[in-house]
Amino acid sequence: MAGNRRAARRGAGETSPLRLIAVAVILIGLVLVSLRLLPGSPFESSAAAQWGDSEATTSDRQTGAATDRSARQPSPPSPSPSPSLAPLPFQAKDLKLDIQGWYSWSVLDRRTGKIIGSKNMGETSTTASMIKSWIVADYLRRSADAGRTPSDAKLADATRIIRDSDNTRAEQFYNEVDRDASIKRLISMCKLTDSSVAPDKGWSRTALSPRDTARLGNCIATGTAAGPKWTKWLLNEMKLVRGAGDFGIRKAFPVAEQKKIAIKNGWINRTKEQEMHINCLAIGDTWTMGVMVKYPINMGYDYGMKNCEKITEALLRPGA
Repeated sequence: MAGNRRAARRGAGETSPLRLIAVAVILIGLVLVSLRLLPGSPFESSAAAQWGDSEATTSDRQTGAATDRSARQPSPPSPSPSPSLAPLPFQAKDLKLDIQGWYSWSVLDRRTGKIIGSKNMGETSTTASMIKSWIVADYLRRSADAGRTPSDAKLADATRIIRDSDNTRAEQFYNEVDRDASIKRLISMCKLTDSSVAPDKGWSRTALSPRDTARLGNCIATGTAAGPKWTKWLLNEMKLVRGAGDFGIRKAFPVAEQKKIAIKNGWINRTKEQEMHINCLAIGDTWTMGVMVKYPINMGYDYGMKNCEKITEALLRPGA
């Protein structure tokens, strides 16, 4: 047993120098590492001030680029600008025309809803036959809503009202759509702001402004007035207006364009006011327009009819 203790002491003495060497190596290594991290030391590492930075960050610093990670991501492509809308054939401007009496105009951009017009575009005049476009639209929409299809005879009557401005048939339709209640629906459904019913005075005395006339045109064009079933039919009838009612706005356009423009005009001599009231509604592919004129009754219809066209011509862009 004593021999075993001597062997153990011998083994311990033989390994002690190795342990000392190992400890010394570790201490030297720690000293060297400390020197590399010490600012100003000749052993200082170039990465010491960049702890936690990636290779990409080092590259950014070398090139002067920002180190923000989000800034290093590829920039998303710039959105392509929306194509600008083609200008309408009309331009907004103050008109100073040699026209006697009162006149007013308005144009609605059907693509944006924007309205331009004369400073007095909110003033009203009596519609005369122009309101027949709404009366027929109201009749057709209500028929469809009730599940009824107008007879061929009724559609023929509607054609006469629109194309030829038949007063007798218009009165019959007005009775069927509940007279003043129909005009109240017009103001509500087409979101008119200036117009009013003429209580118990008939459709001809309905008061509309040029601004609301343009809104009425848009109401027809969008299908609100006549409903989805009959809008196309009504617009086609309005493109086929003929005879005395074919005047005004669309006459300012080239002949080929006139066939694409739907219209409904009104004309009447107001003996009570001693005035002629001439009104023009037109619907194009991208616009609707209302023009109204009032002047002394002794000047006749033709004066106002030509002035609707004259006002439109003055507003057309060159080359439109």
